[in-house]
Amino acid sequence: MSARILIVVTNVDRYEADPSHSTGLWLSELTHAYDVFEKHGSEQTIVSPAGGKSPTEPRSLKFPHYDKSAKSWHDDPTRMALLDDTAAPEQIDSADYDAVYFTGGHATMFDFPGSQGLQRITREIFERGGVVGAVCHGYCGLLDTTLSDGSHLVAGRNLTGYSWREEVLARVDKLVPYNVEERMKERGAHYAKALLPFVSHTVVDGRLVTGQNPGSAKETATKVAALL
Repeated sequence: MSARILIVVTNVDRYEADPSHSTGLWLSELTHAYDVFEKHGSEQTIVSPAGGKSPTEPRSLKFPHYDKSAKSWHDDPTRMALLDDTAAPEQIDSADYDAVYFTGGHATMFDFPGSQGLQRITREIFERGGVVGAVCHGYCGLLDTTLSDGSHLVAGRNLTGYSWREEVLARVDKLVPYNVEERMKERGAHYAKALLPFVSHTVVDGRLVTGQNPGSAKETATKVAALL
């Protein structure tokens, strides 16, 4: 029986600090995972905090991020239509899924953490023995997720995600609403990053799989698929 994976994307298209700056889903972080899971024969459903349209981060449509995988998806009206009509958390029965996978983009910093629906889904999948994955800023979706005993899912676990150093190098440190690396540490997570910024780096801790940045998307998804 094929694995069933719930992929999470954002609904946000602007930075709150400066609405003149566009943001959204980092496309390759979705497409690389989708390609890997599809190759393994998995069934995939796309969900977002509010349901409906998921906008694309304009910078993810430029070299070097706009690679063959991202371009193939962007040029396919059928695939792009999947981002125009995503499911909402209340439409999702977590029992139907073996894994949840959070994609990134700076936009996720705004709408992933506060989604109680996503927190419910993640908690239920994880406590039932499923896999939780996140790449880049996708780990913002794990910041406030607690388990049934009230503890944070990330507490005491090894993980990675977009680093503060990478925020500075990407010149968005003045635009982002918080330092997610620091917040993860405050939740009790054992955060680790690669020695060099923007290189692929993935951490597996049991059934929690996290990748540091866009370059980690394929490796992260591959390790999720291996667990499934």
